[in-house]
Amino acid sequence: MIVTFTANPSLDRAVALLEPLRPGEVQTAGSVREDAGGKGINVTRVIRAAGADSLAVLPLDEGDPFGAVLRATHVPVVAVPVPGAARANITLTDGDGVTTKVNLPGVPRTAADGAALIDAVVAASAAARWLVLAGSLPPGLPDSFYVDVIEAVRATPDAPRIAVDTSGAALREVVAHGAPDLIKPNDEELAELAGVTLDPDVPLAAAVAVVAAGLVPSRVGAAFVTLGGDGAVLVTADGAWQGTPPPTRVRSTVGAGDSSLAGFLLAESSGAEPGECLRNGIRYGSAAASLPGTQAPGPADLLPGDVPVRSIPRNEA
Repeated sequence: MIVTFTANPSLDRAVALLEPLRPGEVQTAGSVREDAGGKGINVTRVIRAAGADSLAVLPLDEGDPFGAVLRATHVPVVAVPVPGAARANITLTDGDGVTTKVNLPGVPRTAADGAALIDAVVAASAAARWLVLAGSLPPGLPDSFYVDVIEAVRATPDAPRIAVDTSGAALREVVAHGAPDLIKPNDEELAELAGVTLDPDVPLAAAVAVVAAGLVPSRVGAAFVTLGGDGAVLVTADGAWQGTPPPTRVRSTVGAGDSSLAGFLLAESSGAEPGECLRNGIRYGSAAASLPGTQAPGPADLLPGDVPVRSIPRNEA
């Protein structure tokens, strides 16, 4: 069982433009779709599509229209009844796959809301292999909120392993005080976390591996760093690996990182070696990028083509 927690879910509206985005002008959309989004929800959708068990924990007002869209996904959820409708995020994608996102901040949450959410996560993850803490935090919750969740979960017997996919101050707090088993930033989020600028004269995978190696294993158990079209890098206490994606016609990058994490955890939960976990993560991320909107790729959506994985020598990382 893989449990996910989305503190700040969103109704994702994806608008496909017929031409490249022209700021300040009126343009015609080719299509639009709405999906129940939020990073943890996306991870659960992908895991369920692969036939594995996953449960999504999230706040949900009983009168929120988001609930109807969520129910249509048939994702099993633990809905914590707190007031306020989920935010709506807007994604504009042109024919070349170039994506522009507008993310709203979300409903302000009280300390009581936060306590109710933590209680629900602790109860839901009691028998899980992994707990995924994913996405931004809504206004009102402290930057250390995910640390509070981790401490509460680890105070219980047989606590799951914990993966974190967030950014900014929330990620800094988790890495400084939470000791997660896995983090999944992209290259820009990793550089911001470490307070560095990646050297443009060094291959991206090698530069990322060096930065991640400064965190693993002293601060985090492992780092799975997605690089968009350049694939991904995995750094553990035992080594570092780079994977390259198959040829992909990008239609929307929304949710691709979430799908990568889901693919990684699916492989890890089946006992796969690190290189295979990396490969499966890249396959699922590429599949998501080839689909419109925030769709959850299933095994049938995985793209043909090899995903080469190589070990990064220690002198490079």
